[in-house]
Amino acid sequence: MAGKILLINHGAALLTDSLVSALRGMDIEVAQAEPSIESIGAEKETTDVLLLFAGEFMYDSPEVLVYLKDLCFGEERLLCVVGYSKEIAEIEEIIPRSMIEREFSRPVDVKSLSGALRAVVTAHAQRDRERHILLVDDDVMFLQMMQKWLSTRYRVTVVKSGMQAITYIAAHTPDLILLDYDMPVTPGPQVLEMIKSEPATAQIPVIFLTGKNDRDSVVSVMRLKPDGYLLKSMSQEAILESVDRFFVSRKWENLYER
Repeated sequence: MAGKILLINHGAALLTDSLVSALRGMDIEVAQAEPSIESIGAEKETTDVLLLFAGEFMYDSPEVLVYLKDLCFGEERLLCVVGYSKEIAEIEEIIPRSMIEREFSRPVDVKSLSGALRAVVTAHAQRDRERHILLVDDDVMFLQMMQKWLSTRYRVTVVKSGMQAITYIAAHTPDLILLDYDMPVTPGPQVLEMIKSEPATAQIPVIFLTGKNDRDSVVSVMRLKPDGYLLKSMSQEAILESVDRFFVSRKWENLYER
């Protein structure tokens, strides 16, 4: 199978039935779900692409759109939307356009839609073969900036808390975790301890992200024996060079101190 698409639509329709047949003919696995958190949640773990057909449910159950936004945060899953222009605009009130991989304005024909979706699934599969970094930080603006920088070379998943990171690595194994040292509730040192205490995750490299550059702070960070640390004040070039060197040598070299 080339990948899996979860088609989210309320009730049966000729368009969706024809689309399912066309996609399966392209060796793409297709599952279907009602626009509800329970129905989508039952299929989410094995889904690469979410295909949402807009409808009246958006006005009655806006929490479904919030749930989809959370599922696609960090680009672990891709979201595509089919609907009329007004419906798509309503969706963008909750899910930012930057988080939607493709938008298809009605009317659409099955041939062009299925071809575009196959391209999305193929691109997602190719991305999965790249080095995978899990980025953990409670600062959303910093997350977005770092994701943009790192995504030029790596596949990046972002989460906003230590517990989200622990939940994520229970089902996925990134090649590297970039972990904020100072986070509320579950700070970086506690997250590192939890990661290293489990045999299934203990070998995942962890590099701390810290905003403190004084000697005592750096010594405190490195005493916890992470695989390295990055200063949040470093430039994009310096961060990328440091991460690149780490993947090549598996030895940390903090270029910022040069």
